[in-house]
Amino acid sequence: MVLHDSHSPIYRDPIGPVAAGGRLRLRFSADEGNAVTLRTWDGSEKRTPMRRNRNGLFEATVQVPETPMLFWYDFIVSRPEGELWYGNAADELGGVGEQIYGAPRSYQVTVYDPAYQTPPYLREGILYQIFPDRFYRRPDDPAPDRSKRVAQAHPEATFHLTWNKPPALDIDPESGDNRALDFFGGTLQGIAEKLDYLNDLGVTVLYLNPVVRARTNHRYDTGDYCAVDPILGSDADFTALTSAAAERGIRVLCDGVFSHTGADSLYFNRYGRYPGIGAYESQSSPYYPWYRFFDFPDRYNAWWGFYTLPALEKDHPDYRRFLLDSRDGVLPLWMQRGACGWRLDVADELPVDLLRQMRKAVKEQNPEGMLLGEVWEDASNKISYGVPRSYCLGDTLDSVMNYPLRSAVIDFFCGNASAFDLARLILHQREVYPAPFFYSMMNLLGSHDRVRALNAFAGYDRAGPIQMPREDARAIRLTSAQLALAKARYVEAIRLLCALPGMPAVYYGDEQGMQGMADPWNRAPMVWESGDPAFSGLVRELLHERKASKVLQTGFLDVEAKDADTLVVRRYPVNRKDAFGQPLTGKPERIVITRKLTLWGA
Repeated sequence: MVLHDSHSPIYRDPIGPVAAGGRLRLRFSADEGNAVTLRTWDGSEKRTPMRRNRNGLFEATVQVPETPMLFWYDFIVSRPEGELWYGNAADELGGVGEQIYGAPRSYQVTVYDPAYQTPPYLREGILYQIFPDRFYRRPDDPAPDRSKRVAQAHPEATFHLTWNKPPALDIDPESGDNRALDFFGGTLQGIAEKLDYLNDLGVTVLYLNPVVRARTNHRYDTGDYCAVDPILGSDADFTALTSAAAERGIRVLCDGVFSHTGADSLYFNRYGRYPGIGAYESQSSPYYPWYRFFDFPDRYNAWWGFYTLPALEKDHPDYRRFLLDSRDGVLPLWMQRGACGWRLDVADELPVDLLRQMRKAVKEQNPEGMLLGEVWEDASNKISYGVPRSYCLGDTLDSVMNYPLRSAVIDFFCGNASAFDLARLILHQREVYPAPFFYSMMNLLGSHDRVRALNAFAGYDRAGPIQMPREDARAIRLTSAQLALAKARYVEAIRLLCALPGMPAVYYGDEQGMQGMADPWNRAPMVWESGDPAFSGLVRELLHERKASKVLQTGFLDVEAKDADTLVVRRYPVNRKDAFGQPLTGKPERIVITRKLTLWGA
């Protein structure tokens, strides 16, 4: 028998990442008569003979590199009948490995900067995401004024006079995407009026989808990086919102789109609606070098081929200066207006050295400023455009949106995966993410990019636009039985997120029981009068329990699958200290998560 389990302290110490220059102790179980060699890789191979310890396990201690990087190891077992290789399991999630035939499949050790720190309010916080146009429209904002603002800012746009109507589906025949030119008129002042609601829910970080001037209702097609969209309000309204939020202990997180702009923008100005000369209008424009033209002006590099979204030349020094300058750069500017930092759209499409500069700019503005990345896969080891990237070494992001956990949680509750599968994913993240990163994850169930959480828990998570035409998705409404089960699953899933390291995150309206398939149906106006207060109350109770428990925020973590349907999460101090070496005297918590649920309302 041969065995190594990277999730167990018996075989690996520490079981998680290691600070640069630190030591790693590895153990391996093998039959008598065998010899074991530890093979490590940090750019060059090294082989270290392992020696049996008094417990009969082969053991070796190695020093990891002095420079933050990914470090790798596997084992060579010499037996009388021949040599075998032993390494990571086929899914590369760590834990118990297996014999390898052919090329080695190594275990990963994340070697991170010992000085790496992230803001404590992330590991302690509760995050709430808002799609600003759809959150709250003040009743004293006259409809004619709202319609006029929409028409002035967006000549092709339409305005919904009725708040509780469904969003419009308006397919662009050229791109096949929804044009997103219908507006409901939610404002920053409206969000400010609902801060007491958010505070009562337990929210401490408010993540706003983009608020800058743009053509569409989602505003991921930036028109002017430096100005609030007039439909939402003014720059002063943003400052007032962040100030009022701060009074309640709530920080406001901006959403930054720095890989592309809108074609309808101050910088590209394809339609001539902005002052000055844009890149599309003249090669002498100061913004012309920010874009790559193949045949001026109509053929240019565009984000994922969408000509409404011209891609930026992110290495251009003038563009970087525009983003980062400490006096008037875009990132510092919005932090000076009160933002706590940035969520970076498509972070893995930004150059790593730009991410490093962004981190520096944010931390210089405020040492507790945050940089949260949109990364959909394993953020410790991602191949992006053919280049391996690690976002958790301490030089780029504070953390990321935890989409892998979201998928694993939904699959578990919908019966597509077992508790063993879910535990394995969580333990893998504990293994590869340094504590400052792991404990700062945005642990989400719903977002503007996925079906509503209740639809996901009813089995529709894999029914996106490709699998289901959007017109058909419009008609999807959960039956009473589906809705009851989905709500029960959501409550149990929130209980799980509150038990794990990272920020539990709520997408606006999920706590009120909102339904909706993929864009645009997941972006409907907030249900202020027709929500489910009993359901919302359960969510609120769980969030406040998490908010009050230091052990759940920063305690050590163990996860075990009791059986295929039951996950047990333990959070606890070690020597009266938490995972960051700070005093922690709270009692250990043991949370049992099950998918054998009593239907909501039954």
